[in-house]
Amino acid sequence: MGTRVIVGVSGSLSSLAALHHAMDEARRTDALLVAVLAWTPPGGEAAYRRSPYPPLLKQEEKAATQQLDTAFEQAFGGYPDDVRIRSLTVRGEPGPVLVDVADRPDDVLVVSTGRRGNRLQRLLHGSVTRYCMAHARCVVTAVPPSELLAEFEHGLRLGDPIALLEKAQTSLG
Repeated sequence: MGTRVIVGVSGSLSSLAALHHAMDEARRTDALLVAVLAWTPPGGEAAYRRSPYPPLLKQEEKAATQQLDTAFEQAFGGYPDDVRIRSLTVRGEPGPVLVDVADRPDDVLVVSTGRRGNRLQRLLHGSVTRYCMAHARCVVTAVPPSELLAEFEHGLRLGDPIALLEKAQTSLG
């Protein structure tokens, strides 16, 4: 069957860093890269069960596929042709979906450690990284955000975007 590198993709900057890490690992080991974007209906599963509307699900699934394509476009300018890639959009919460996909002992699961949403969202949904590390049956690689990204997110919380742009320009050039 061969080794697979499974990576969770959301489109966030930290998930793009994880995608780069996973791509490097897949190239290095000649593994299949499986990029996974988990999605749920607007309002969550409980709300959808109360008021199901199948056309909305089709629309959300299509949007998830486009979001995954956009992540590859932003990270690499499209789908690289030197690595075998399988893209999956799966309905469900990210942690359980990733653990279900990475179901082989020789898989490598790559997740970002970037913070998702505000404190309330993290409290309600938990950490995808922690969930994967606790439940996966394979190796889990947690990719931290770059120093520049961490400073950028910190600056956003402080509300000083001009200082952030100046710092980014200084460190890049």
